[in-house]
Amino acid sequence: MDPQWVIQATGLTKRFGNFTAVEQLNLSVPKGHIYGFLGPNGCGKSTTIRMLTGLLTPTEGTINVMGLSIPKQAEALRHNIGYMTQKFSLFDDLTVKENLQFIGKIYGIDNAECKKRIDELQYTYKLTQYQQQLAGTLSGGQRQRLGLACACLNRPKLLFLDEPTSAVDPQNRRDFWEQLFDLSEQGTSILVTTHYMDEAERCHKIAIMEQGKIRADDNPKVLMDNLDATVIEINTTELRQLKQILIVLPEISSAAQLGHRLRVLVSKKVPNPEQWLLEKCQPHRPLSADKIHTVAANLEDVFVSYTGHNPPQSSLNR
Repeated sequence: MDPQWVIQATGLTKRFGNFTAVEQLNLSVPKGHIYGFLGPNGCGKSTTIRMLTGLLTPTEGTINVMGLSIPKQAEALRHNIGYMTQKFSLFDDLTVKENLQFIGKIYGIDNAECKKRIDELQYTYKLTQYQQQLAGTLSGGQRQRLGLACACLNRPKLLFLDEPTSAVDPQNRRDFWEQLFDLSEQGTSILVTTHYMDEAERCHKIAIMEQGKIRADDNPKVLMDNLDATVIEINTTELRQLKQILIVLPEISSAAQLGHRLRVLVSKKVPNPEQWLLEKCQPHRPLSADKIHTVAANLEDVFVSYTGHNPPQSSLNR
């Protein structure tokens, strides 16, 4: 395994009977990076993580994580990774401190080291004042911090986080990501799944998944800069009717309403998209040129482009 990668997977496929959850997935995650899986629920993100951690055996393909062949060497891998599931895997009838102590016993950490580590983590993740509180009574943000503390107890070199902020408010999500960047700065490699665009944009690199396949894989800014569409916003009235008129045109891959604006993705093959769009609107809703503006692409535009009808092929599969 190339030392620059913490994860390498080739041709990764998982079938459950006649259903293919993950299909021919190729993945390379650099060491020390925060790598994101962006995709809707049911696209195969969690299944992929379970295969990478050795919890599921792939139907086809090879996996190498931190120099170990998975799932053959999964037991050796578990001592060097942390895993935070969607439900945080906490025991509601144990206190904050007891949850951490239980995880310490699972990893076989000696009592003195475990006590020291728990004190450190409770301080780092602002849990000291809640250490005697039952986990089941914690708020969403507090449970999230406890889940991350449990995942980091063994000082993992690689951290797997499966939609860790799905039930958390925006401020707690922001704080959580600051903690992830702290871990990354300390050398921890992180693979995180999410369906939030703002979180995916924070990652050093992301893979966009749909129906078990990786549709795109690169730095978020590169993906936005290389979007194969011009993004245009139309500011007018009766946007619902206008959207229905425009969305059927083959040159338009997406049209979405944002308040009083319609955000439209026009194929790069159209030479003068603003003028072209003006002409297409005229028979139905006459517009002046100042109502149509080209704007910068965001990650949601990229996601729609790669997961919509006839998405472009991933660079990984070319």
